[in-house]
Amino acid sequence: MSFVRRIAQGRLDIVREERVRRESGLHATAEPGALAAVFGQQQGAGSVRPPRDTDVSADHPRVVELTEICDRLHFADFADLDAGELTALESALSGFESAQSADRRELFARIDVLSRELVDRYKSGGATVDSLLD
Repeated sequence: MSFVRRIAQGRLDIVREERVRRESGLHATAEPGALAAVFGQQQGAGSVRPPRDTDVSADHPRVVELTEICDRLHFADFADLDAGELTALESALSGFESAQSADRRELFARIDVLSRELVDRYKSGGATVDSLLD
């Protein structure tokens, strides 16, 4: 969930940067540094968790959905899209990313509730490590 959300965010950053470039009247650039600059803009504090394996299957439903959006709206050719098409692509990617973020927040809220319950049970004596071994 988090991995696909980050991929969507990266693609959305690229599309938004293209829109800003067009609005400012700058010419397109194919320099690798230009793309690196988009991803190099720090948008937050980042995660304190260590990196995890990102071997996500291409047939995972979230990956398939993102791929279908990008294929249908021609993400691979974003520089050639007209203003309306670019806006539609940006809107679709933004909606997908927002849905993934909402799902992720909901999942982590449930994990937090379960974690608190587990800690409370161990603190109150309602559960013990030894009982796990039985």
